[in-house]
Amino acid sequence: MPRMSLGRAALAGLGTLAMVAAAVQPAGAAPRTERAEGPVAHAFGSAAAEYGVPRDLLIALGYSETHLDGHHGLPSQAGGYGMMHLVSNPDQHTLELASRLTGDTARELRTDTAANIRGGAAVLRFYADHAGLSTAERRDTDTWYPLLARYGGATDPATARLYANTVYTFLAQGVTARAEGGEKLTLPARKVAPERGAYGSAVAPAAQSPDYPSALWVPADPANYAVGRTAAISKVVIHVTEGSYAGTISWFQNPSAQVSAHYVVRSSDGQITQTVREKDTAWHARSGNATGIGIEHEGYIDNPSWFTDAMYRSSAALTASICARHGIPKDRAHIVGHSEVPGNDHTDPGPNWNWTYYMQLVGGSTGGGEVQLSFPSYDTLRSGSTGAQVSAAQSLLNAQGFDAGTVDGSFGPKTTSAVTAFQKARGLAADGVVGARTWTALLSAGTTPALSQGSTGAAVQRLQRALTAALGRTVTADGDFGSGTQQAVRDYQTSRSLGVDGQAGPATWGALQAGR
Repeated sequence: MPRMSLGRAALAGLGTLAMVAAAVQPAGAAPRTERAEGPVAHAFGSAAAEYGVPRDLLIALGYSETHLDGHHGLPSQAGGYGMMHLVSNPDQHTLELASRLTGDTARELRTDTAANIRGGAAVLRFYADHAGLSTAERRDTDTWYPLLARYGGATDPATARLYANTVYTFLAQGVTARAEGGEKLTLPARKVAPERGAYGSAVAPAAQSPDYPSALWVPADPANYAVGRTAAISKVVIHVTEGSYAGTISWFQNPSAQVSAHYVVRSSDGQITQTVREKDTAWHARSGNATGIGIEHEGYIDNPSWFTDAMYRSSAALTASICARHGIPKDRAHIVGHSEVPGNDHTDPGPNWNWTYYMQLVGGSTGGGEVQLSFPSYDTLRSGSTGAQVSAAQSLLNAQGFDAGTVDGSFGPKTTSAVTAFQKARGLAADGVVGARTWTALLSAGTTPALSQGSTGAAVQRLQRALTAALGRTVTADGDFGSGTQQAVRDYQTSRSLGVDGQAGPATWGALQAGR
């Protein structure tokens, strides 16, 4: 197969990834041996030797997929596990294949880092044997391109090429990263000339987005979104993929996914791909689908290394464009996180997402508009906290006559004083921290009408929010007192030794407003 040399210009064609959590090291064909090799480095070396897969290739693949983070055995959006993203979903079964090849159980492959790395190596070797690679060919990192494209699971050749390109870009640029336990792994920069095989004729995605010209256009499968809208577009919803950029695009092309977003943003360089037209309804935020435009950001919520400046700037420019084109106010009432959309059980974009910086880049404000009060859970807030939940607390305090100042989403001295005064008035520990008890009292404040199954309206919504804070689980704040709300009331009454009747009467309201 002919080799294609990749100089600096050709690397741009791969989609050069500006490493933020990685540094380019001096070129060299062999991996650097650390003086005291840690367990993750040892696992990569051991798996590479056992299955005849280049160690550098395994590390670059693991970094591409997860930034070498196993995420405690939790699955990605596409059902992938561990550093090597071994997948178990209706259409891809590399987890099960790895189990057959290694003899390790699926549970071991999901939760044990060394087993997961070994499983990834075993799958790649299986693909290599199926492709007929000789021992000499397996030693050459450049021959593995078609096998990496297969490993990514994309059925669309262009998307598969995007996946393999990412791995080879990391090989070319080098990686220095922190794995589990803080272990440092270094992959030196090297020259690469991948032998693309059949993927050489698969042109990388280059079609221009029909709505945002700076983006690529790779449409999601029609089974994963609805054509048209049932309501006017009024918000932008910020997501985190819980998976890789190419993997997420591929997942949206899989009809089994039943999920999509309008845009996906890459971590390293801010590249954007549109997968659903803005005029159509992507399936990304349950109750927010009809009115929202969803933007997915490559990464995992518990690993801040994914949230690069390039990503923030590129995404903010996209959001500003969406707001301008659809007349959406550039404030935190209309630019929201997935976790802030009522009726959702997701936590993205999570605590590592810098809302203040993002809104500055958008050119909007952290306040303004109608303040969001309904959340799937309520965080503990204190001096220095920022975001939509701080705005909610400030709004509730002001409404009750406790001056928290401007509703700006920034927990400063004035908000602390207002919280402390509110706590004293309600007989709570006056520590200036908005925890579960203070949230419960704040959210339930107001009139106390008798409510039971069949009741509707704003008072029911207040009750539902207060129960969410008090019980520590999501009670959908839809203003409709159904069976779920009735059960939540019963659970609250039982846990607080109140009369259990499933109705919100004086005793239940009194307990909630006292922060019990």
